[in-house]
Amino acid sequence: MSAPTFNPQALARPELLDLVPYQSARRIGGNGDIWINANESPFNNSELDGLNRYPECQPQELIDAYSAYSQVAARNIVTSRGADEAIELLIRTFCIPGKDSIAIFGPTYGMYKISASTFNVATTEVELTSDFQLPNNWQQQVGAPKLVFICNPNNPTGSIINIDDIEATVASYPDAIVVVDEAYIEFCPQQSAARLLAKYPNLVVLRTLSKAFALAGARCGFMLASEAIIELVMRVIAPYPVPLPVAKAATNALSLKGIATMQGQVRQLNEQGAALAEFLHTIASDVISPNGNFVLARFDTVEQIKQKLTQAGIVARAYGDPRLKDAIRFSFANEAQTQAIIRALS
Repeated sequence: MSAPTFNPQALARPELLDLVPYQSARRIGGNGDIWINANESPFNNSELDGLNRYPECQPQELIDAYSAYSQVAARNIVTSRGADEAIELLIRTFCIPGKDSIAIFGPTYGMYKISASTFNVATTEVELTSDFQLPNNWQQQVGAPKLVFICNPNNPTGSIINIDDIEATVASYPDAIVVVDEAYIEFCPQQSAARLLAKYPNLVVLRTLSKAFALAGARCGFMLASEAIIELVMRVIAPYPVPLPVAKAATNALSLKGIATMQGQVRQLNEQGAALAEFLHTIASDVISPNGNFVLARFDTVEQIKQKLTQAGIVARAYGDPRLKDAIRFSFANEAQTQAIIRALS
């Protein structure tokens, strides 16, 4: 497949093309021993060195660490407050309120639609097939969206869309930005679309350290995209999106030791997930093969299952979506917690 002809400036909000980004003290930079250009306190009241100073907008050490991990060039990476902020940044950069739209494939992660709605951007939702794949005629159903979001692996179903199908989508839709949300990709790394970035300038890949890297409370995510898209997004990003403690924790997590720890924990979680899925097959009407760190199961007696979980003090996730009204999502847990879930439902 050949790369599409793509000009992100033609998709961007027109007022951004002449916008000069806010020049924070850190973006301006400088050299010297006495820093009095940002109205900061000279007193550091923390054990963390530098906490009295504003952080870099894009901490270079963190960007370089994620570049080494992801095998994506540093110039093609933006770090943000979780992948959620990256979703909003894309909508703010490319969608004109009251005029443009995004496309999503449901059931899927709810923040795509919510983020669009908060900016008065419409959402066209196309139903995934019965086995949670992209329908053949979805292009005819969405009109002309600026952004097309594909969650892969998909939350909450845990299903996966084959990388060849994603590439075909990106190649056949050059007039939009296709955003592949890979929040759970560490659990099936062979399915990542990141290797397609150099070939398709209209592709964006979202990542996070919240899942496999166990840093949900830190809120650190990444947008992987062409330099042209990155340049436009950097016009609307907040001056200091990643706090210093977050950058340090994230950089440590992306060290060789941190990556090894993550990979070991992913193996443990996959083992526990397999055990849980095997048990759920004995009591559920359907169990969707998991590709993330969770498994979705359907039950003929879903209310009884919910009651058993509540009585055992186990908090799982149920849904109001009509297609998932009989389903419960179970996040993978450690061995003791997995056995407690099995005992509660046996």
